[in-house]
Amino acid sequence: MIEILKVVVLGIVEGFTEWLPISSTGHMILVDEIIHLNVTEDFRTVFRVVIQLGAILAVVLLYFQKLNPFDSGKTSKQRQLTIQLWMKIVVACIPAGVFGILFDDWMDAHLYNGYVVAAMLVLYGIFFLLVEKRNQGVEFRIQRVHQISFQTAFYIGLFQILSLVPGTSRSGATILGAMILGCSRGAAAEFSFFLGVPVMFGASLLKIVKFGFHFTVMEAVYLILGMVIAFLVSVYSIKFLMEYIRRNSFSFFGYYRIVLGVIVLSYFGVTALLG
Repeated sequence: MIEILKVVVLGIVEGFTEWLPISSTGHMILVDEIIHLNVTEDFRTVFRVVIQLGAILAVVLLYFQKLNPFDSGKTSKQRQLTIQLWMKIVVACIPAGVFGILFDDWMDAHLYNGYVVAAMLVLYGIFFLLVEKRNQGVEFRIQRVHQISFQTAFYIGLFQILSLVPGTSRSGATILGAMILGCSRGAAAEFSFFLGVPVMFGASLLKIVKFGFHFTVMEAVYLILGMVIAFLVSVYSIKFLMEYIRRNSFSFFGYYRIVLGVIVLSYFGVTALLG
């Protein structure tokens, strides 16, 4: 029963942090360090990634009409714009997809630890504060997702490569990149959500294929439960973020990242000294 509760906690953490620019993978690593799900290390790596499928479904549910080019209520022009949006999403996914396949094993072996997470939390927290300070009083030239060009989409995809380092945040890297390139907070957040669909699906599929589909009954239960919880919490998380940024900047998340990074670094430093 205690392991089920741990899975519920991890699902909540995944669902709430996946779409906020605060690093879901980083939080998952840190929370698991504290509650320590009693599974093999290989399955732990798979679990952290695959429960993101639940978060993906939340985006599909909330933005189904916007992402569906076959919606009968759309005009031919709107269908064309939706197809173009998907093409831009594919273009933006190519850089991180290539780097992820090439360096996935190396990153699992060398970067998935608390010290890297803490450093990235602080570093990108500072970046958020700097970008928001620069953007004070600035009128963004790209107000809506469909105004993002193919070139801009590709450049956002280059920023997404940064998120392969745990603690960076996939949404954080792409939102920062989009805002630097002239996107409004709303357009940057939405495009980041949409990029997450193929990226997270591909990452989950890659992990499952590497693991080999050899799940025990309890491992399958953990995955399904984690995905369901992540889905439910993600629906709230996405709505919360979009409502929040209508009236506020991302500065709060920058401060949050810095404070959390310092706490995490202190925790692992003290743990190392006492160990």
